[in-house]
Amino acid sequence: MPRRPTVYDVAERAGVSIATVSFTFRQPERVRDSTRAAVLVAASELGYVPNASARGLAHGRTGALGLYSFDLMLAAPQKGADGALPVATPTPLDDTDPDADPRAFPLYVDEVQRGFELECWQRGQALLLSSGSGSGASVTEVAGRVDGLAVFPGPTPVGTLEHVARRIPVIAFSTPPVADGLHHIGVDNRAGMRDVVDHLVRDHGLRDLGFVGRLTTPDYGERFAGFREAVAAAGLPEPAEPLDPTDLAEPHRFEVLAALAAEDRLPRALVCASDQLALGVLDLLAARGVPVPERVVVTGFDGILAGRLARPSLTTVRQPMAAMGRLAVQVLVRHAGAPAEEPESHRLPVRVVRRESCGCPPPA
Repeated sequence: MPRRPTVYDVAERAGVSIATVSFTFRQPERVRDSTRAAVLVAASELGYVPNASARGLAHGRTGALGLYSFDLMLAAPQKGADGALPVATPTPLDDTDPDADPRAFPLYVDEVQRGFELECWQRGQALLLSSGSGSGASVTEVAGRVDGLAVFPGPTPVGTLEHVARRIPVIAFSTPPVADGLHHIGVDNRAGMRDVVDHLVRDHGLRDLGFVGRLTTPDYGERFAGFREAVAAAGLPEPAEPLDPTDLAEPHRFEVLAALAAEDRLPRALVCASDQLALGVLDLLAARGVPVPERVVVTGFDGILAGRLARPSLTTVRQPMAAMGRLAVQVLVRHAGAPAEEPESHRLPVRVVRRESCGCPPPA
């Protein structure tokens, strides 16, 4: 393979200094027309392309933004006695394996990532996508290769993110804004949950509602708080904890709902902390012959595509996931390469999408 031409090759052929070559591409107004023309001809003949990454590194910048998520649902393969990883072999899909269910993965992350990628593409911005265990070391390694970093909720120690934010801007998705030096982008979870509960109570006359989901993330905590506020405002009993604290990342799911279904004691409506939980609930009810929405109404939260394709289609609270990703890029670009003196905090609005799982016709 031929050697890639360098700035030194261009300088030698054009008979100028490497500084002049650099100015020709970075600040052409500082170079005489005849000299600039000679440099461009030499670069064209050699097939030289300026290395944007190298230019950035020379000035303490990489020219890239990073997006970090977590393999929360994936188990790392175990090494053998010889220290080698096992060779992957095709195996039949095991429908009884909870890890084979794509709904166990955080699908909303995909839609936020899509918005992040689109905004980077439109701006011609380099992008580094990374995922891992969430250890401080892994996040710090990624941060060292980008000018700004966006992070989904996960196990990364807050202290690690605060340390990184002293050097480059860091955005935390879906976490409440606090004085941690990070930028924050989230949605109005409480209002969204209040709106969907109000719809069930006011428009469908439902008075027996249960919340499904473990309060493992700030988002879920805010949604449960909104649920409690809404049922209290409707004059209904205010629960102290979720009816079924299922976490899709764990093997034992919907044990409370399964027991209630076996005894025909399910509430009239199951309000789920996420669409993925709601899809799992729909499967559970279908397997036990419980009709939705005739016997039990089911709602979700997020607005992922899978909810629209479910049968029945899923009533949900739609959060603007792609807009969150695009906004994250805009914030990082504004603060790229430097810590935030005044971190930005954005809370985006949400809306209820009424579909068949609550008894409404699907939107046209």
